[in-house]
Amino acid sequence: MTTAVPATFPAMDVAGRLPRLRERMGEAGCEALLVTTLANVRYLTGFTGSAALLLVLADGLVLSTDGRYQFQSAEQLAGAGVEAHIAIGKVPAQREALAEAAGAVAKLGLEAANVSWARQRTFASDWFPSAELVPTEGLVEGLRRVKDEGEVARMAAAAGIADAALAAVKPTLAGGITEADLALALDTEMRRLGASGCSFETIVASGPNGAKPHARPSGRRIGQGELVVVDFGAIVDGYCSDMTRTVSVGQPRSATLARMVEVVAESQQAGVDAVRAGQSAAEVDRVCRDIIAAAGWADAFLHSTGHGVGLDIHEAPTVSATSDDTLVAGYVVTVEPGVYLPEHGGVRIEDTVVVTEDGCRPLTLAPKELVVA
Repeated sequence: MTTAVPATFPAMDVAGRLPRLRERMGEAGCEALLVTTLANVRYLTGFTGSAALLLVLADGLVLSTDGRYQFQSAEQLAGAGVEAHIAIGKVPAQREALAEAAGAVAKLGLEAANVSWARQRTFASDWFPSAELVPTEGLVEGLRRVKDEGEVARMAAAAGIADAALAAVKPTLAGGITEADLALALDTEMRRLGASGCSFETIVASGPNGAKPHARPSGRRIGQGELVVVDFGAIVDGYCSDMTRTVSVGQPRSATLARMVEVVAESQQAGVDAVRAGQSAAEVDRVCRDIIAAAGWADAFLHSTGHGVGLDIHEAPTVSATSDDTLVAGYVVTVEPGVYLPEHGGVRIEDTVVVTEDGCRPLTLAPKELVVA
């Protein structure tokens, strides 16, 4: 099978993330942290299972999971260079192991955004009755904002797969393929090239459907002269890519469609050019939005300009008018302005870029030419 995935990637210092997290725990007023978000568990330990809790103590680590992952958890933590006590068993056994390990903890942090009210009450009454439970926000996510060399390499591989998949399936557009079949072809090609999955449900939106930013692929056949918004991404070793291209089957059937593409392309390039360390995310959004507004379509730009990408397809920082984030070297963000006119269709162009000290480096490299013969 042809693959676009490198045989090896630069190593990630997974174990080195824990000391930085412990510093943040102290600042948040907790002696220990119970990590319940699976992406955060993976980030801190390398464990990729579908069920786990991670107790981060000042001087130790306890991972609890069930029997399905007895061997996988040991292998993955050892491979990541992470030392931890691994508690395997059903929920009562996991509860007992975690409660015992946290017995001397006076203030235990919970990930507030991931713990329901019901679960918090269970933790308070049954799991950790002697500890004060402290709500925390973004302790691990704050670390995840800056990607290391190994993370960027995985995202670059995912982006390369998406680039190649689009090149492979684009010729089918001229044959009257349906949105759903084009999406399936893209998904299949990304898998064939070595992706473990899709970053999100692939969007293929043609003609009037393009005016819906998150339209689902339908049985509608793509016609001549129509714009087609294609938004998709691949996953490689847990890390996502994200890219949107807008193409036309033959020449656009109206001057308005051609102008929409021209304006969004100018806006998107200006946004990419504005990305650099020290730049406010809100300023990147403003740069994109001002160009679209000058064309008379301010109200047709229906979403924010971008978002962070990593283990999750949407993560910090946000690139929007209301964002208070400042870009830092190592952030990976999207720049994706769009214009959506129900009577004509939609245009969105998106790249995923790595923020550098003096600009940015695009990871998504597929050509942006409009016309498909």
